[in-house]
Amino acid sequence: MLYNINELKVGLKVIQNKEPYVIIKNECIKPGKGQSFNRVRFKQIKSGKILEKTLKPGDLVESANIVETELIYVYRDRDLWFFMNRDSFDQISVHFDILGKSVKWMVEQLVYVVVFWDNNPILVIPPEFIKLKIIKTNLITKNISTASGNKLAVVSTGAVVKVPFFIQSGELIKVNTHSGSYISRIK
Repeated sequence: MLYNINELKVGLKVIQNKEPYVIIKNECIKPGKGQSFNRVRFKQIKSGKILEKTLKPGDLVESANIVETELIYVYRDRDLWFFMNRDSFDQISVHFDILGKSVKWMVEQLVYVVVFWDNNPILVIPPEFIKLKIIKTNLITKNISTASGNKLAVVSTGAVVKVPFFIQSGELIKVNTHSGSYISRIK
């Protein structure tokens, strides 16, 4: 399906440079003299790169066949991560390269959003918050106040998170996967 510039709106998924993008800004500009045009800002779905283009009346933009599906992460086998559909129990595999930075937030039996483009997975989005166990933390020396400050901790997925000094190995914490930051201790 092709869209003309009057049909473009924020959130629409389209093809630019043979890659899937989402429109994040669409501004119609009507100069005092001459023809109106649209200045459109696109964000690449896979990498997050920003692309800005000026489109004139008559320009057409191709729609992208993008589907977002909630799937349960079930297991890993070497470079493949396997996800299961909750309704049909169908399993799909996602290669390590597609996971990107999400790999450090992969926890079995959690629900992830898998983005498909033409029936191929292109992106895995973890839940915004996940609960993880602290595996290892840096030791605190006596001259450091335990009231404030942060130290590095390795969590069960292998990710490194800055946590307050009072957090110890073996404790459960809540982590924001989008920023990689500590949110709270779970009791």
